[in-house]
Amino acid sequence: MAAEGDVDLDLEAEENCTEKPAEKPRKHDSGAADLERVTDYAEEKEILSSDLETAMSVIGDRRSREQKAKQEREKELAKVTIKKEDVELIMSEMEISRGLAERSLREHMGNVVEALIALTN
Repeated sequence: MAAEGDVDLDLEAEENCTEKPAEKPRKHDSGAADLERVTDYAEEKEILSSDLETAMSVIGDRRSREQKAKQEREKELAKVTIKKEDVELIMSEMEISRGLAERSLREHMGNVVEALIALTN
């Protein structure tokens, strides 16, 4: 049979077990409070319409510059002369479409070896 001292130890162990779950909600509450502070700060911050317009114009300018650079690059590539035999060689060796073969040759200024190396890498 159990002695009186054993019963006291069991009661103390049960009391300790009931205290541990009480700590978890406190940690959770502190995290919620931190989250609340962050969201309060973000909600208080206003965005001025002039700042928004400036940002949109910068993005629009960047896109138009990128598009213009891409068109200029396409014009430069179109000026490069390539041989039909080279295109067919790349098509047969790499088993790719005519458009990809022509593009690769134009990007490498008609050099078949460089185009093939670039396609294999």
